[in-house]
Amino acid sequence: MSLAKLLLASALVASSLTQNSAVAQAAPPIRVAIVGLVHGHVQGFLHNLASHPEIQLVGISDPDAALRQHYIDRTHLPANLFFPTEAAMLQSTHPQAILVYTSIAGHRAAIEQAAPLHIAVMVEKPLATTVEDAIAIQHLAEQYKIPVLTNYETTWYNSNTAAANLLAEGKIGDLRKLVVHDGHQGPAEIHVGPEFLSWLTDPKQNGGGALFDFGCYGVDLATWIMHGELPLTVTAVTLHIKPQTYPNVDDDSTIVLTYPHAQAIIQGSWNWPFARKDMEIYGATGYVDTLYEDHNPGAKLRARLTGEASEHTETAPPLASPNDNSLNYLTAVLRDTLKPSKDLNSLDTNVTVVRILDAARRSAQTGRTIHLADEVAARK
Repeated sequence: MSLAKLLLASALVASSLTQNSAVAQAAPPIRVAIVGLVHGHVQGFLHNLASHPEIQLVGISDPDAALRQHYIDRTHLPANLFFPTEAAMLQSTHPQAILVYTSIAGHRAAIEQAAPLHIAVMVEKPLATTVEDAIAIQHLAEQYKIPVLTNYETTWYNSNTAAANLLAEGKIGDLRKLVVHDGHQGPAEIHVGPEFLSWLTDPKQNGGGALFDFGCYGVDLATWIMHGELPLTVTAVTLHIKPQTYPNVDDDSTIVLTYPHAQAIIQGSWNWPFARKDMEIYGATGYVDTLYEDHNPGAKLRARLTGEASEHTETAPPLASPNDNSLNYLTAVLRDTLKPSKDLNSLDTNVTVVRILDAARRSAQTGRTIHLADEVAARK
């Protein structure tokens, strides 16, 4: 190629990149609205919003006037952003997506209002408290062709992705055992807000106690690592260590899932002396553990790979956008550059998560092992 042609080609590439950049910059922000203020994770969204100019908050709804005023005072957001009902907010603001911060039992009702308007949804974990609600949500998503996503903090831990990649690349052999730990001292002990605590400790609104609140993280990770496969069996044990504090729900849980050639042990607790969210993956020829640190959760790995003489510790590589945080992920889904399927946030994964949590709850209540794969197959 001649110098002139090379310079022309370079100029055309530069022009194209400039035009693409301008189009990206000119894309209007994604219009989102908040439904509910009783889930404490809403504070994290409001804190992170300023660093996401691609997201525009257009409305917030909650039926509690005092709670709305509390957030007006705390955030200094304009009062006209707040509505007493979801219906009034949707009619007035026309968002592209709602972020649901109700109790877990409230997810279905919120989606039932948004779905017919073809509004996408992201809820906080887990998707639902019952299989009936999860299936109803799935039908709404299919009927109105909207994405329904479930947000887990642990999705955005680069160590979880790095550990799963080592397994997928065959560097520790075939999966044999997965052990996941999630929990803290307890919601009352860490002083969550009263509006949060009231439904977290209600078996109808939360689905259970630590079993649902923290067990869901490990079930989500196990379902993702197993590519959506249902476990053959689900066995769970729950404890009631602090009945004075949590009279109506469990505060400690262990779930055991069996697959044809592997086992997952999921521990969710409101009784640990310190917060933790970590997992251990054991393969046939090696292992990898994720390490949780208060100042930088989900950043480091401890591993002994196939053929290594000893274990080593390393920092997990950073996640690439849009898979690095919930708002980048949501934006990519709404702009149709990412199709959620069998990942940690997708609807197919999270319907399976609810099936497993429901089976775990029944197992703990009855003292029986639930043969989940057979149950689901029999219903089809």
